[in-house]
Parts: sequence; structure tokens; C-alpha cells
Amino acid sequence: MFLRSVLAASMMAAMIGAPLAAEEKTEFKVAWSIYVGWMPWGYLEDSGIMDKWADKYGIDVEIVQINDYIESINQYTAGAFDGVSATNMDTLSIPSGGGVDTTALIVGDFSNGNDAVILKGEGDLKTLAGKPVNLVELSVSHYLLARGLDSVGLSEADLNGVINTSDADMIAAFATPDVEAVVTWNPLVSSILEDPNATKIFDSSQIPGEIIDLMVVNTETLKDNPAFGKAMAGAWYEVMTLMSSDTPEGKAAREAMAESSGTDLAGYDAQLASTAMFYDPAEAVSFTQGGELKTTMTNVAQFLFDKGILGEGAPSPDFVGVEYPDGSTTGDAGNVKFRYDTTFMKMAADGAL
Repeated sequence: MFLRSVLAASMMAAMIGAPLAAEEKTEFKVAWSIYVGWMPWGYLEDSGIMDKWADKYGIDVEIVQINDYIESINQYTAGAFDGVSATNMDTLSIPSGGGVDTTALIVGDFSNGNDAVILKGEGDLKTLAGKPVNLVELSVSHYLLARGLDSVGLSEADLNGVINTSDADMIAAFATPDVEAVVTWNPLVSSILEDPNATKIFDSSQIPGEIIDLMVVNTETLKDNPAFGKAMAGAWYEVMTLMSSDTPEGKAAREAMAESSGTDLAGYDAQLASTAMFYDPAEAVSFTQGGELKTTMTNVAQFLFDKGILGEGAPSPDFVGVEYPDGSTTGDAGNVKFRYDTTFMKMAADGAL
């Protein structure tokens, strides 16, 4: 599993360059990283399904795997890619916070148990008071902890600090006597919970719809090249239909994704079970048009602002405007840099691609 995290504003700013020039073109590049909900992008490239849909619209789409997740977003932000797989939080903080107008083309899933707070021994969230908590700082794990603490009237100030711990070191850290609680994601969660002394006290299924996995693209590039959006959506939802089917072909597709992500079919299916995949584009459209998304994005903006990473020099949580399918906004309506657009998902739902 890769690091789904937000970096400090100074590091983010250093990577930001001019976005890709908006123009009609026929060749596009998108980046993706290893995560259960994004494995279909690799399969699209390897299976030829992306090529089939790109050919239909007279374009070429290259899908590139980047091992370092944050690096992939930084490269997109700097203009090296037309799109990138990213969470809602990282999109808001890095490209949008850095001034690159970005559109959520495909809302693929939300974490529904993949991310968890784990305590050593018995207890609940209130038990964390006075204890240190190990996690990847400024990541969705940090956000999950903040939401969990808030639900029981606590805050980070009530802890004995958070200890920045690499995801690569998390399992080993939990086994040491000094570590009393961790926050992490699958497949690490499953491994840690094999310890009989581990107790899951909060997970992302308790904040459904808040940790959202997207394919985001440059807004001007999409505006000038609707064929790009059509090909991407058509290819994505063909794979969604395939991998969710109870057929030998569907099983083979998931097996290929499992192998690419370093697990077996059972392991990948277990991760899918705690991921709310929008296999049906109509479900993705409904979710994106729902009013709860605005509350989520407001919470995310507040978290990022509190941590000092909502764009360089952001004066308030409302620094970046986020636009929704109905045209409404949260944040600064005069600085809209993050857009949820259901146009192409709806075309897929309507069979219009």
C-alpha cells in the first residue's frame, strides 16, 4: 500500500509549475498509484481496454504507474500529466491549493473500513487520552484520527502527541512495547489485527463517504477535449462492469489486479470488501450530487487549514473554492480550483458514450 498523504506546503510549492496549456490535442497522459480502488487503471492499460476506447474517439491515452503517490500528484500539478489518481483531500491541498484548476472526472470509491485506529489492549477512543499515537502525519490516517477524536469530544491536544511513522514501519512499530496505538490503512490494518492484543476502535466505515478516491484531470484540458473525458469514463466503467461480474472473466480481471498490487485474489477481494466501489456510474453520480459531499469537503478544508497545508499562505479554510454539480460552491467562490463534474459519469450511466 502506498502513502496517501499530504506534504508540507513548502514541499508542495516547490513542485508547482505552470499547468498544461489548454488546447485541443490527441495525446494524453494520466498517472496512477497502487491502491485497491485504483488497480483498475493499471488493468485498463495492460488489457488494451483503454486503447479500445481511446481509438473510438480518435485519441491516445497513456496510463502511467508512479510508485510514489505524492510524486505522481506533484508531477500532475507541475503539468507532466493530464490527470492523476488522488484522494479528495490530496487534490484539495496539492493541485487545487497550488492554483491548478482540477476536476474530479471519476468518483471511484470511498474507504469503508480500509483505514482504522487500532489500540493495543482493551478500550475505546476515549482510552487514547494521554497516549501517544503512531501514524503517517498529515495523511488520511491523521484526518481519520481527528474525526474519531472529535466524535467523543477529544482533540489531538488530549493525546500525548502523534508520532510520525512510515507505513513501511507500522507493523514492526506496533509490535514494540512503546507503541500504544496506531492509525493506518489496509493491508496493514489486516496484518496488525492478527495480533490478539490489537483492538480496532474506529475505522473509516464510521465516516462513510469522507475518504474519497478519484481520477482528477486538468479542468481546461477536459473543457477543450471532451473526447478525453468520454474515453476515460467509457474505459473505466467497462472495467467496473467486468470486475464486479460473477464470471470467469471478472475473476481473471481481479486476479490480475491482485497480482499487480502484491496480493492474491482472496486478499484483494478482502480489500474490496472494505471499499465502497461505485461499480455503477449512476451510484457515483448520486453520491457526487448528494449534499453530504459539501459537508465532507468543508471538514477536509478545515483539517488542512488547521495543519497549515491548505495552499501556501492560505488565510482561512475557505481559501480554495470547490464547485459541485449543481453549480454551488464551498470555500471561496472567486477562487474555484476544485470541481466535481458528473457529466461523463452520467453519460456512462445513460449509455451515451
